[in-house]
Amino acid sequence: MAKKIRVLIVDDSAVVRQTLEDILSSDREIEVMATASDPYIAAEKILHEVPDVITLDVEMPRMDGITFLQKLMSQHPIPVVICSSLTDAGSETALKALEYGAVEIILKPRIGTKVFLEESKVRICDAVKAAALVTVKHVALSPREIVPKLSADVMLQKRASNAMVKTTEKVVVVGASTGGTEALSDFLQAMPLDAPGIVIVQHMPEYFTRAFATRLDGICQISVKEAENNDTVLRGRALIAPGNYHLLLKRSGARYYVEVKEGPLVSRHRPSVDVLFRSAARYAGKNSIGVIMTGMGDDGAKGMLEMKEAGAYTIAQDEESCVVFGMPKKAIELNAVDRVLPLNSIPAAVMREYNNP
Repeated sequence: MAKKIRVLIVDDSAVVRQTLEDILSSDREIEVMATASDPYIAAEKILHEVPDVITLDVEMPRMDGITFLQKLMSQHPIPVVICSSLTDAGSETALKALEYGAVEIILKPRIGTKVFLEESKVRICDAVKAAALVTVKHVALSPREIVPKLSADVMLQKRASNAMVKTTEKVVVVGASTGGTEALSDFLQAMPLDAPGIVIVQHMPEYFTRAFATRLDGICQISVKEAENNDTVLRGRALIAPGNYHLLLKRSGARYYVEVKEGPLVSRHRPSVDVLFRSAARYAGKNSIGVIMTGMGDDGAKGMLEMKEAGAYTIAQDEESCVVFGMPKKAIELNAVDRVLPLNSIPAAVMREYNNP
């Protein structure tokens, strides 16, 4: 039997600690090693037994989670998943946590409907498994489904034919997950002002994407914003799917625009790369360029195959430059990819295809 992923939960709320312990313990691949009410107690526990992954709150007494994260990464690096009740005011702090070495950020589960709690289980367990893969890449962990794994059919039915006439205007769609925040930062900073319109799904929580987009907008030549319903896809602009909403590419005449929609988890995620890629296959077809980046799982693989079958040009990030070589690998295995490239070569490849008549 494969060794379980051992997790240390650090949160000042006893209710949250118990909720997280129940959620993680429900997955047969995960074991809760211990819990701690603040970073000082967590440090004592780590001295006696080192966990594979730590879930960490941000706001805690005695020492905040960001300070603890900095100390941990400088002294004894362990994969950390930030588990916080993100708000607009706190999202910049959460963004800083990624810069300091956190692997994932997930929303702290709240009391709610059965559906919400089931979805929380999926996200939290998958985040812990993805974090474990960052340091133990040779261990291939197969996620156990907690709720039915839905396809893009629930958001957009696949048409028998996706054929479209090729036009002069092209659009780029990008999907990423674990490690994607930094990968997207590198990719978008390399894009010139005359870059094609870009639409992005990055797996991240609600309230977090706006701060992420604002940060990128400040460091990129192109403009970057969190997508809003009916936003036009323009040259020199990237639109990022808002957390907890699906994002679809649509077309009206020569105009590309996006639709922001509620809906169930698709391929275990919301937003889902499969949903975006299917919409690109349908509404852009040969006019689209698809890019799939670092991330755990298979979200985006089937959608990328549909894009390729519709005549799109498709690119996958290579294993060496990925934090987790999951999503690109699955797309490659489906023969959905035209080119496999290191991250630093993807922007130039996109621009070459964009300028190719």
